[in-house]
Amino acid sequence: MPGYWILKTEPSTYSHADLVKDGTTVWDGVKNPVALRHLAAMQRGDEVMIYHTGSEKAAVGLASVTGEARPYVTLRADRPLARPVTLAEIKADPAFAGSPLVRVPRLSVIPVTAAQWRRLLVLAGR
Repeated sequence: MPGYWILKTEPSTYSHADLVKDGTTVWDGVKNPVALRHLAAMQRGDEVMIYHTGSEKAAVGLASVTGEARPYVTLRADRPLARPVTLAEIKADPAFAGSPLVRVPRLSVIPVTAAQWRRLLVLAGR
């Protein structure tokens, strides 16, 4: 069973569109100890949702983990979401009441449950 993750990025630094253009990337630059532990827990085949920070504050696209964390993971681009899922929508949804996405806004690598993952896909119009 795959794991599910949200990876936050400032789109002016590296966006989901950049990942799609590149095809794959090494996800590095993570400094927070909790985020690093989450990154180290990622495994090949895990599903990832890319979340744009800054003025966007929305989940925008999909990717998957293609390499084990040593110390960073390799991601393969997938498609953009049918529509972005904003932080306001996520905060308003009871499925995310206890999520670190809502509780710890500065955390850049966030685990989500399978139910939360499915809910994000529904919110995105999939």
